[in-house]
Amino acid sequence: MDFDWHSDTITRTTPVTPSYKNTQNVRRFMLEHCGPGFKFDRPFMAWIRNDIAKTLGDVVDEWRRRNPDRQEPRV
Repeated sequence: MDFDWHSDTITRTTPVTPSYKNTQNVRRFMLEHCGPGFKFDRPFMAWIRNDIAKTLGDVVDEWRRRNPDRQEPRV
């Protein structure tokens, strides 16, 4: 059975599968790891689904790399 992006538990090691969806579950995970400045945009969503193997940890790291001014300082 494929990963359920709506309800399965997401961690940094969760692989981005071909069935990946930008669900509320994913948004909650991204907000938790990127802070309240997190937003999806089209280029970022295209990067997530570019058929290169990645995990949700890679997705978090890429968003943080692209948006250094939207992050909360790390404590």
